[in-house]
Amino acid sequence: MKHEYKETLLYVENLSVAYDDTVIIKDINLVEKDVIRDGVDCTGQVVAFVGRSGRGKSTFFKALTGLIPSNTGKILIRDFENKEPNAAKSVNEGDIGFVDQKYTLFRHKTVTQALRFSLRKTALSNTEKEEKIKKYLKEWGLDNCADKYPNELSGGQRQRTAIIEQLFSSDQFIVLDEPFSGLDVGNIEEVKKSFELLGKSSESNTVIFSTHDIELAIELAQTIYVIGYPTINGKKENYGTIVAKYDLRDMGLSWKEYCDDHLKLSKEIIHQMMIS
Repeated sequence: MKHEYKETLLYVENLSVAYDDTVIIKDINLVEKDVIRDGVDCTGQVVAFVGRSGRGKSTFFKALTGLIPSNTGKILIRDFENKEPNAAKSVNEGDIGFVDQKYTLFRHKTVTQALRFSLRKTALSNTEKEEKIKKYLKEWGLDNCADKYPNELSGGQRQRTAIIEQLFSSDQFIVLDEPFSGLDVGNIEEVKKSFELLGKSSESNTVIFSTHDIELAIELAQTIYVIGYPTINGKKENYGTIVAKYDLRDMGLSWKEYCDDHLKLSKEIIHQMMIS
């Protein structure tokens, strides 16, 4: 299927994070653009990060979302409030939504109250806020959860609430740290459905997630980055960086049924992870 790269949505240059004197991640560079597909109205971007444990994926996500400061580098995202083409802004905490593995929610707020709270900074009127909440709850299959508290929700319902909450406060960018970790088959399907809904709600929606499941990464993402320890001048360094990038769109593997070529790619990515 023909596709075209448009405006830059996310730009990361020379990002590094160190705790005291220990460098955790270094020299991270990436550019993600809006992609338009022939004959498809709305398709967001899905980007996967894979790599062995301890290689710095979570640290990268926290730096990307402004939860921890970076030592060097810049992170820019598309500024949707500015109508100029390619208008960008630096990332502040809250600009990119972050959903952790525990899907943390307010214990003492119902789903509706939590979503209302996440819309507090928007310019919407109260009526518009209520309409938006109702629309999302219906689309995301949560209408019967509107007045429930987090402890009354299933894992899948909690996760969907957490995703909507982050979307409401951060607009078009969302990062999910290991969203499939420890889930059973049914809940994995629920999360996949969430990804689909995110893509359909805006063509600029950019979903970034990490996973240990390479097949899931290949099934859901259009771009896959491997974070690992680089080998420089024959010596393996002990900080994380991007050691490989796979653009499934340019490889002709996006938006199509799983086949032998996907399997071949899966083996290549696993090999890349093992050596880094």
